[in-house]
Amino acid sequence: MTHIIFYEKPGCGGNARQRQTLEAAQHTLERRNLLTTVWTPEWLLPFLSPLPVVHWFNRAAPAVKSGEVEPDKLAPEQALPLLLAQPLLIRRPLMQRTDLPDSDPASRHVGFDPVAVHAWVGLGPDAAPPTSAPLEACTATGTHHCRTTT
Repeated sequence: MTHIIFYEKPGCGGNARQRQTLEAAQHTLERRNLLTTVWTPEWLLPFLSPLPVVHWFNRAAPAVKSGEVEPDKLAPEQALPLLLAQPLLIRRPLMQRTDLPDSDPASRHVGFDPVAVHAWVGLGPDAAPPTSAPLEACTATGTHHCRTTT
């Protein structure tokens, strides 16, 4: 059992399923609003830097879906200022283990691929998602809350 700081978008159904999965595995969560957190390059980059830039971005963000932002064409020095200015673009959740030092790269995780999360923190056999929806996908349609900027 690990205590995890869980940066989420409040009201997001995908984040709710992810929290349920972690809690079913007996982890405790400290929920924080990803959109209102004051991000700095020094705080955000340690979450993102192990990943290719394209995996830094929330694929469901309106600016990404519309083609206004093309993550696969951005270098890190172009992508980071965009993410800092528009946190809705950040792939979520961002998670941080509190049992490891901040300096340990293993203390942070981006996104919710169940296999990767299991390798990172462990998910028990009772942690299956409550629906058949992928745990990282937004299942919203139309103008659902997940697609807004608040």
